[in-house]
Amino acid sequence: MKCIKYNIFAVLILLLAAVSITSCSISNKDFLYLQGSEQTYAVPKEIEEAFQLTIQPDDELAISVSSKDPELIEPFTNNALIGAGTHTTQNTSSASQIAATSRSAYFVVGQDGCIEFPILGRVKASGKTTRQLADELQKRFIDENYILDASVNIRLMNFKISVLGDVKTPGTKTYTTERVSLLDAIAGAGDLNSTANRRPILVLREQNGERVAYEVDLSDATSVFNSPACYLQQNDVIYVQPNKSARIKGSTGYTFISVGSTVLGLVVSVTSLIISLSK
Repeated sequence: MKCIKYNIFAVLILLLAAVSITSCSISNKDFLYLQGSEQTYAVPKEIEEAFQLTIQPDDELAISVSSKDPELIEPFTNNALIGAGTHTTQNTSSASQIAATSRSAYFVVGQDGCIEFPILGRVKASGKTTRQLADELQKRFIDENYILDASVNIRLMNFKISVLGDVKTPGTKTYTTERVSLLDAIAGAGDLNSTANRRPILVLREQNGERVAYEVDLSDATSVFNSPACYLQQNDVIYVQPNKSARIKGSTGYTFISVGSTVLGLVVSVTSLIISLSK
């Protein structure tokens, strides 16, 4: 009789262990980022292709033109003037200061990839970096004898990244830099929640009139750094899915397991007490 009681007790212990394992199926390894990076990059590897953000249709550009003669740059501003002012540069040879006037105007890149620039007309912008377009405009000012001391700077105004799903602070963020990595965007969203699925996450991108989706495994260093989505482009959307534990949380099955585990634990405790008293 006593042997039967002990067998029942052993079975109940095994059932309780099975329920515990089922309800804790997510291991600590699932939370680690960039696994294997210490081996993969133990010897520094040269970055094969330096990332450069290029201008796309619908981009918003702030183009600043500077010259010592404010009258020369006046014709090159448009009606959507977003800023004007003066700045001072220093001639290192004579230590004298030369005032230069800078005008910044706002342009939207058309669907044909061009901007309508005052005096110069239609200028192709799409597919170029902001530095390449600035150099091209500056060269035209000088070569066509408009502004011989022209200096041009361009800033992308609509570099926005959206992070959705199982992160601490989902939303859209605008960046002032043109080099934002996937890890930067995740950090800007407050990191992933403990219930988030790190393998994979989804990056949605529109380029060349097409919508592209990339899957990136954050737990795998190679997957992150070799992905075309390692560095983000304007208007990228990052979506983080919940993991299995979050998907079943709140469901009938999850509630059954939780309640069943509690009840089973109570039964085991009572059975253990009865066996002890029967000795």
